[in-house]
Amino acid sequence: MTDRATRYVDVVAVRHDATAPAGQTTVIRLLGLLPAHWACAPVVAADRILLRIALDGETDPPAVRGTVATVLADAALRGWSVPC
Repeated sequence: MTDRATRYVDVVAVRHDATAPAGQTTVIRLLGLLPAHWACAPVVAADRILLRIALDGETDPPAVRGTVATVLADAALRGWSVPC
């Protein structure tokens, strides 16, 4: 039996507005808006969030990045974005 290694995609979000909530608050909101079936390990700082998301057979890196960018457009996450 061959064990397939899990592949991941890392997505970084940064705070570009000092009046926006810090990363510790934002990551809770962000995770709540991402697809529930995604396995995600966040690393959080005040102005930066790294999301390490496991890829499954239905998601690929561009789709993950697009979904995270779309979620960050939510009003509750104003002041945060995925840098280009």
